Amino acid sequence: MDLSRQGSAVRADLAEPLERAKEATSTASRAAEIKERCRQLAQITDIPGQTTRSFLSPAMRRCMGTVQSWMEAAQMSITIDAAGNLRGLYPGSRPDALRLVVGSHLDTVPNAGAFDGVLGVLLGLALVESLEGQRLSFAIELIAFSEEEGVRFGVPFIGSRAVTGQIDRELLSTQDAEGISVRQAMLDFGLDPERLPEATLDRAAAAYLEFHIEQGPALESEDRSLGVVDCIAGQTRGEVIFTGASNHAGTTPMRLRRDALAAAAEWIAAVERLARNEEGLVATVGRIEVHPGAENVIAGEAQASLDVRHADDAMRRSAVERLIAATESIARARSLEARWCLQMDQVAVAMDAQLSQMAVDAIRGIGLQPLRMMSGAGHDAMIIASRLPSAMIFLRSPGGISHHPDESVRIEDVANALNAGLGFLRGFHKVIIGAHA
Repeated sequence: MDLSRQGSAVRADLAEPLERAKEATSTASRAAEIKERCRQLAQITDIPGQTTRSFLSPAMRRCMGTVQSWMEAAQMSITIDAAGNLRGLYPGSRPDALRLVVGSHLDTVPNAGAFDGVLGVLLGLALVESLEGQRLSFAIELIAFSEEEGVRFGVPFIGSRAVTGQIDRELLSTQDAEGISVRQAMLDFGLDPERLPEATLDRAAAAYLEFHIEQGPALESEDRSLGVVDCIAGQTRGEVIFTGASNHAGTTPMRLRRDALAAAAEWIAAVERLARNEEGLVATVGRIEVHPGAENVIAGEAQASLDVRHADDAMRRSAVERLIAATESIARARSLEARWCLQMDQVAVAMDAQLSQMAVDAIRGIGLQPLRMMSGAGHDAMIIASRLPSAMIFLRSPGGISHHPDESVRIEDVANALNAGLGFLRGFHKVIIGAHA
């Protein structure tokens, strides 16, 4: 982590407001407020009766408005960039201060829980609120990313891609199910895609921290409150399309059928079999579409999604190659055609060793032992890490449940994360001081 851009030495006694902030406010009370705010935002939805917010939707606008009001009350200056990311800047003690970027996302999967992404944004906000107006040797930029899940356009991380300068014309031309392109969605929201270059991280940005629920059972199984992520698994996402021939279900003999759905079913079983036999590999077929989709018609086409993840990129790519070969073999045996469409190939991303150790030290500083762990889920941190040293702190997910209305979080874990976050700010301050002592 290079902090050499800081212009001059900063006062060591600026760590004192952090100590006072921890003592002045009941952390448990603030943690309860964070959880209640998450529940409040969960009521802002595009589909009544469930929590669903997609990229640049009407619900997203309302959600951003609510979070913006909280940011403004915390003395943050607000901007909304060309990708719809809501950004709040809490200035440092000097105009040329470096920035610690804290962030997570506000969009959701369909029928989501209340805490995925949102909790990370509100924990970052609570850190700023805990300062009660005191300025530090560095600024804090809080980013509430407009898109991470990839639901609307089938492409994830649009928000963090924008701040790292990774949105190109191909992405802008990608269309949703209604034929609306990313570019048009931005325009409809009142944004200007031509200003996307202005969304990139400020040169003062020095490091990134993200809080997130674990979305899995590891912390709970170890009876740990918090974890520190060492690596985010690489991901491959794509789609397999089997094309056969539709025909009458009652008059076509089994030996003469070119059944695309039967081929897809055979391939799905092969996906599961491979993943079960490879240590550390997870592979999922989460969506299948069949045409024409009638009970008495043999399926002429079947489209199936594929999601493959592993911490070792070579093993992940080898698995994908074998699964593509399986589609070809299955199609050939059934006189079908098969196509593979790659949608994403994201390499595994290591978190910054120094920042991660700072997170570990901060958690140990509140009397807890963190679990060092890999994240099987993708996060904005894996995109931001291409530009900034990055770290992630996980909070326990009760029951290992996420992407579901039953997703929850414990008040004590939120309080622990907030206290650890304050410790992280102290550690970050000391690094800046030490770099220019």
